[in-house]
Amino acid sequence: MQYIKWVLILFFGTSIGYAQVGVGTRIPTTGSEEALSELQAMLETASEEDVAMSYVAVAKELNRERDLAKAIAYYTKAKDLYVKLKDKKRLTTVEREIGKLYERLGNKEMAIKSFESALQSATDSEAKAVNENDLKRLGASSPKEQTKVMESNLAIFEKADDKPAQVETLKQIAEINLKEGKKEEAIQQLKQAKEKAVEPEATTEIEKQISTIYVEEQQYDEALALSLSLLEKARQGKNIKEEVIQLRQLAHIAFLQKNKEAGFKYLTEAYQLALSTNQTLQAKEIVSELTARYQEYKEVDKALALQSSFLKQLDQLVLADSTLVSSKLFHVKEELINQLEKERGLKDELLSRTTTINYILIGFIATILVFMVFIYRTLFSIKRKNKQIALQSLRREMNPHFIFNSLNSVNQFIAQNNELEANKYLSSYSRLMRNVMENSNKDFVQLSTELEQLTEYLDLEHLRFSDKFDYTISVAEDIDEDAVLVPNMLIQPQLENAIWHGLRYKESKGLLSLSVSRQGKKLVIVVEDNGIGLTQSNALKTANQREHKSRGVNNTTERIKLLNELYKANISMVIREREAPDMGVRVELLIKN
Repeated sequence: MQYIKWVLILFFGTSIGYAQVGVGTRIPTTGSEEALSELQAMLETASEEDVAMSYVAVAKELNRERDLAKAIAYYTKAKDLYVKLKDKKRLTTVEREIGKLYERLGNKEMAIKSFESALQSATDSEAKAVNENDLKRLGASSPKEQTKVMESNLAIFEKADDKPAQVETLKQIAEINLKEGKKEEAIQQLKQAKEKAVEPEATTEIEKQISTIYVEEQQYDEALALSLSLLEKARQGKNIKEEVIQLRQLAHIAFLQKNKEAGFKYLTEAYQLALSTNQTLQAKEIVSELTARYQEYKEVDKALALQSSFLKQLDQLVLADSTLVSSKLFHVKEELINQLEKERGLKDELLSRTTTINYILIGFIATILVFMVFIYRTLFSIKRKNKQIALQSLRREMNPHFIFNSLNSVNQFIAQNNELEANKYLSSYSRLMRNVMENSNKDFVQLSTELEQLTEYLDLEHLRFSDKFDYTISVAEDIDEDAVLVPNMLIQPQLENAIWHGLRYKESKGLLSLSVSRQGKKLVIVVEDNGIGLTQSNALKTANQREHKSRGVNNTTERIKLLNELYKANISMVIREREAPDMGVRVELLIKN
């Protein structure tokens, strides 16, 4: 028993306190991930105005999730676009939101700078007055002055019938009164804010804040009634996480009322609910709280039994809790967003450069014949640059389909509660994506680098389809892998086609082989599989799948054409069925080297 006690102390920590639930509890949601996915789609095709609005949407979700620093980062991206678009109205709104977030983070200096920027960009008298009042509030020396300017803002928002702004201002006035110890006045202002709140989430947040004040004022009956109401709302809305929070708050109130039975009842119910819904972190916090309460009431055996029971369930609980890998997925999405932003910037730069060159060409046409040689050279350079950019664009077109399949694989492992395989897949996938992105601007790479990327890719596909195929990679002994250059990621689509359109549908386990050899002055790269073959594969495909494969083949063909034009590479590719009785497909790439 003494051994178990020391293990539990090491796991839970030496100082276990009461976990009061109130305003500011951060509940993990998927809102920011959904907003980030929408932003990803916008970055690919939408206008800068739509992209800016998507940045704002992500920032709002991060604000709701209490990730204030990241919210500021996304608001700042939206701000930069609104500056570029010269949209002063939206620019004022975004700068004001940034100021409010800095104020919540306690960075008064940056908050003042943001409100000053909002004041400078404001185009109407109301926006100017509101930002002037916020600057006065931040510079005010007394709570009375702060309240006065906030009441002025409230009048402006009431005139404009801006309900969310009214709610926020009333909450600010309540906060000032709380600091002054005027809790009754604060409660009244929060009740006014609740009446004006439009969104259910805002109403819940205000009620939680009122409940916290009731507890501080020892008005336990009022706090109890309000928490019971919030619990019922959570149950009706099937908001399990909020239900756990309110059960913990009810337990906290019960213990303050010296109602031991009710306190343990609510805490136990919260613990069982957290366990049954795989909320690992919440369950751990509740175990800590229950342990502290049992120790308070000298029931050490119950505390040890509870902790021992929780430790036995912990491994299974972690495996079932998919939220524990959500941060990794969010990070992967952010990396994709960063890459799309870079590509969008490259396109904008190209558009700007082309426009400038067009003006130059018009000027040159009007000048003397002497400058025609310079014009010819310029046009030749532009043509070559455009081909390089087209080649780069074609190479990157292959990424979205691969990325989509890879993320589906992660989702599949998570759905199967296979956190170990999901983490393993994510680590390999991140390493491969980093290598691909590092070489994304190169038309040719060393054979050793290409083979390393292809091996990582095949390892990922084999992890998912291990029962469908094995693979081999062979390189002739007379080839120096570090001295030979090959087109970057030209072989990967052929491997993908072999796996997804040939080996995946084979009833028995297949074999995929990649071989590199020399034929005179040419490098011969052969991708061969013993799958179902082109004819049977086409018969199985839908019209959409046939169109996608056609685009993939056309992409590779166009890349070969551009490489031959730019570098005189003399690359050719032949795709054909294997000769009977063998089944499958043989792809042969010949590269002059």
